[in-house]
Amino acid sequence: MSKGYWVSVYPAIDDPETLDAYNGLAGRAVAAAGGRVLASIGSRIVAHEAGIADRVVLIEFDGFEQAVAAYESAAYREALAALPEGFERDFRIVEGLG
Repeated sequence: MSKGYWVSVYPAIDDPETLDAYNGLAGRAVAAAGGRVLASIGSRIVAHEAGIADRVVLIEFDGFEQAVAAYESAAYREALAALPEGFERDFRIVEGLG
């Protein structure tokens, strides 16, 4: 079974404290679904080619379907509702290779 990954890119975070509620709820939802944070906001980034060094969060799940189910869970939906108005991010669920 191929692993599943959540990849989130945050172009700008104007006020990190506004994410506190989301971070707490999302952290519990991810842990309950068996996810493991591999990289988070604040991790070092070296940007190449386009040179965009946006903040990145990378979370690993044991399977792709598990990653999709975690996103669709009631616990994570509650976390999404806590995101501040107008908050911008690029979120993807990616299947690992083998």
